[in-house]
Amino acid sequence: MFRLTMGATLIAAAFFANTAVAGHDTIKPKSYDSLGKCVKAALSKHDGKIVKVEFKSEKKTGIYEFDIESADGKAWDIECDAKTGKVTEIEEEVKADDARFIALAKVTEAEAKATALAAHPGTVVETEYELESDGKASYEFDILEADGEEIKVEVDATTGKIVEASYEVYQIGKE
Repeated sequence: MFRLTMGATLIAAAFFANTAVAGHDTIKPKSYDSLGKCVKAALSKHDGKIVKVEFKSEKKTGIYEFDIESADGKAWDIECDAKTGKVTEIEEEVKADDARFIALAKVTEAEAKATALAAHPGTVVETEYELESDGKASYEFDILEADGEEIKVEVDATTGKIVEASYEVYQIGKE
């Protein structure tokens, strides 16, 4: 996983601290500013506080994933194509005991984790429970591979099939 230098981390943290406080209507990204475009696009879908951003490679495409906490207490994962500045996916992050998630999940977390680890051996460092915009539920596992790379593997909670895998390039914010 690419590690940012301390200076770059501080600059990025200052940007996100200001962005999270400022209204998204005040953000005026330049034509070359893909991160700024994606911040504005993500906040236009669910206004709130950006608590984490990840840059990942998904099917050889650069994707920003923003974790946004909205004023109503919900947590959102919003993905944006770094090249186009367009939102590509919106997911609501829920707790493992969320009634909506439980009603949709036909595959246990242990079964989903086994599937993810069979395809991408390593150590699970984070598990998320998500409700997709199409009404489906999924488990998302962050797996630290033996080579130090971190991969996100999303497993459909109904079918048990891997629906997405992407390598994390960097992350800023809380886990």
